[in-house]
Amino acid sequence: MTQRVFITGISGFLASHIALKLLKNGSKVTGSVRSMAKAEHIRKVLQTHGADTARLSFVELDLLQDDGWEEAIANHDYLIHTASPFVTTMPDDPQTLIKPAVEGTERALQAGMNANVTRIVLTSSTVAIAHGHGKHHNKTLTEADWTNVEGDDVTAYVLSKTLAEKKAWELVETAGRKDILTVINPGFIMGPVLEKDIGTSGALIHKMMSGGFPASPDIYFSCIDVRDAAELHINAMANKDIAGRRCLAAGPTIPLLDIANSLARKFPDYAKKLPTRRMPDLLVRLGALFDSEIKTASKLLGRKHQVDASCAKALLGRDFISTETAACDMAESIIDLGLP
Repeated sequence: MTQRVFITGISGFLASHIALKLLKNGSKVTGSVRSMAKAEHIRKVLQTHGADTARLSFVELDLLQDDGWEEAIANHDYLIHTASPFVTTMPDDPQTLIKPAVEGTERALQAGMNANVTRIVLTSSTVAIAHGHGKHHNKTLTEADWTNVEGDDVTAYVLSKTLAEKKAWELVETAGRKDILTVINPGFIMGPVLEKDIGTSGALIHKMMSGGFPASPDIYFSCIDVRDAAELHINAMANKDIAGRRCLAAGPTIPLLDIANSLARKFPDYAKKLPTRRMPDLLVRLGALFDSEIKTASKLLGRKHQVDASCAKALLGRDFISTETAACDMAESIIDLGLP
């Protein structure tokens, strides 16, 4: 029997890759969008990349409204909840991110449990694990760790992901149905973009290749390729070993400057626009007084962490696509779209 999968926020970077893989595998997919005006655009994007969209349908849902959730998710076998705001510039009001993340998770999971889906797979993040432990924390992080929300490197986005995941576990545990939920905690997601709406992570690479970073702040990333992240979500749907668990999915932590160097080697025509040296921390902190995006980056200066990704590698059955490949493939797709 063809499996029926509901994906929230299907127009997102990760969600569109999940939908693409599922459709190529023969699944029926329903995706939620904030406006049906987006639906045909997403259909065309997925068709362009080889998906048979005859098995694809859409429904309009709002993370902040109750209307339609129960009816939309009924008669599906699996729910993949990816929808959550992702930004690099923090809003003045943290609730702009926190409220839709937490309330959307509650609406999606409650509807999924009411529909008696076989499994709910939630997209959380490493930021729900890795923050608030102090600048010099050097212990390898595992699924048992949680972000300390009182930490000085905790932004509105970090709070939104942490509180949303905590809400998810609270809901399933209260219902006595912990095994219905699997949480994937990906790192910073890179890899090929499917369309000109390149998303937040694509915008970072685009900005670097467009000369937007005269020098690189001393910030570090644990990355995952979007193709690996999509496969992890799909594999988690039917894997009993991962039921009721979290799964950290991120490669070794590397400095942003290493990503820039990889891009310069792969795309020499852009080398002069890419940063080649580290920006002094003092200069970053001065810039943070005038630029909200730099202010966010300033909270992360010098902060490194390593994660135990053995769960994700076991779920994939192989090692991750390298960070260098993920970054270069993202850059190449952006170039192919004519964006830089």
